[in-house]
Amino acid sequence: MSSNTPKRAVLIAGPTASGKSALALAMAQAENGVIINADSMQVYRELRVVTARPSAEDEAAAPHKLYGHIAASTDYSVARWQREAMAEVETAWAQGQLPIICGGTGLYFMSLIKGLSEVPEIAPEVRDKWRSFTGNHHAELATRDPAMAYKLNPADRQRLIRALEVIESTGQSLLHWQASASAPLADVALRKLFKSLPREELYTRADARFVQMLEQGALDEVKTLPPLHKDQPLMKAIGVPELQAHLRGEISLDEARLLAQTATRQYIKRQLTWWRGQMADWDEVTDESPVI
Repeated sequence: MSSNTPKRAVLIAGPTASGKSALALAMAQAENGVIINADSMQVYRELRVVTARPSAEDEAAAPHKLYGHIAASTDYSVARWQREAMAEVETAWAQGQLPIICGGTGLYFMSLIKGLSEVPEIAPEVRDKWRSFTGNHHAELATRDPAMAYKLNPADRQRLIRALEVIESTGQSLLHWQASASAPLADVALRKLFKSLPREELYTRADARFVQMLEQGALDEVKTLPPLHKDQPLMKAIGVPELQAHLRGEISLDEARLLAQTATRQYIKRQLTWWRGQMADWDEVTDESPVI
């Protein structure tokens, strides 16, 4: 891309089963684009089927980056994704290609357009301490960092652990680090698209997709997962706990399917709620929208 050409990027967000990946592929083929993954589960290599990663055929049809490049046992953060995503964006620009960032993880997108605090590395012993802590995380945070505790849901264990790690390891509240955030795409011409469908149609698609996942080998994928700590992100991917319960003989495969489908519907509802509060300046598109 010449130095006189304005830097452009496309962001495609939306709930599970809305057709984001198909839209990104069509746009990449039409506009010499590179698709950069913004889904926190699709970064892991062990679960292509369960996390609905693009197929090998789709990956061959257009460049795809940051899909399946991380081992399930690896600690992977929003900060690391931001660094890797921006490296891919810069490479795309250097090669005269359009970066198309596609996924359903809202925090990934926010790290690019609103910024991310540069929190120093957390000491391993501190991380282990709070991950294995069996007490009340919210109460512990309230004594150490009441302002941060006030902002967090007492049931949001993952974010409470993060806040406790930060305050203990750095001596500063996570709020302090968040205040110093800078946005990598602040000066870029962005096209922000939110792929939308009626909720009931999303539910129907998601139900059918999980059946298809089972037909494509989802159970075998879960069966061959390496031993992982229960707090590893991939252990919380929809379908993993349900199919593992089946593999342990606790529930039937049909029960596992129904539980996973219910969990997917609940996740879609949370995604829609979260995005509705974030997308005032995003263009909402459907399957019929002429976006290319």
